[in-house]
Amino acid sequence: PIWRVWAKKGNFAGKEGTAMKQALVVVDYQNDLVDGALGFERGKDLEEPICQKIRKARQDGAEVIFTFDTHGENYLSTQEGRKLPIVHCLKDSEGWQLYGEVAQLRQPGDRCFFKPCFGSWELGEYARERGFEQIELCGLVSNICVLSNAVLLKSALPETCILVDARCVGSADTVSYTHLTLPTNSLV
Repeated sequence: PIWRVWAKKGNFAGKEGTAMKQALVVVDYQNDLVDGALGFERGKDLEEPICQKIRKARQDGAEVIFTFDTHGENYLSTQEGRKLPIVHCLKDSEGWQLYGEVAQLRQPGDRCFFKPCFGSWELGEYARERGFEQIELCGLVSNICVLSNAVLLKSALPETCILVDARCVGSADTVSYTHLTLPTNSLV
């Protein structure tokens, strides 16, 4: 559905017929954001579509990257903690771990970014160094962390195709989500 341009071997056609350098970024699909401190019912429904994305990305030779919302014991004294005073995703806690089967699909060589705020500057720098031609994002929360990382990635790589599949992102804030939902196969 999202990836449509194929080369002979099933990879994306990139520059001069070479395989397109692509990545899938799984944003913050963690226990506390799915069914924990900040969880919401639709969060669980995203598990299988996200798992399908991970399997397909690996099959297509794309790099799979994970971000982790990561806070310390001082969370409530941070700017985010003062605005959202719900302790969540404390580093190494059960709530900080990846949720369900997504956790099982993470491989030892997968690049992970542990971010103390909505977006990851380091993810943008890494993507620029790798020279990705296409990046797809999925995960949580659509109108905060997914959006923040999509914007940072586009800033780091202005000519890169940035994709967000609305079927694989979500938010507990349905009013805000309704206004910010990107249509399936959206390009940023």
